[in-house]
Amino acid sequence: MHDGIWKALADPHRRSILDLLNAGSKSTGEICDSLSHLDRCTVMKHLEVLVRANLVLVERRGRTRLNFLNPLPLHEIVERWISGHTARLAQGAFRMKSVLEGDDNGKNDS
Repeated sequence: MHDGIWKALADPHRRSILDLLNAGSKSTGEICDSLSHLDRCTVMKHLEVLVRANLVLVERRGRTRLNFLNPLPLHEIVERWISGHTARLAQGAFRMKSVLEGDDNGKNDS
């Protein structure tokens, strides 16, 4: 499920696009202007990877294509991969602190 997201995030150009969209929606032309070292075709290919990963949502307004950041898949990754690890680390640090301070309350927190 998250393989496409990890693949999309692996490329620095795609992360740059996400950073641009984090500030607000942008037309494809605006993204191309901001990434002037890349040609339009390359930007479009990067956008397509981001769309397939559901990280970017597209709305067409006439001839203009507006791109929006979809933060939900990123939030899911943070919840699954980061928050869980952070909670375990904090719990371990609390137990270590309790042991070092001679407090019996931290022994059975698991």
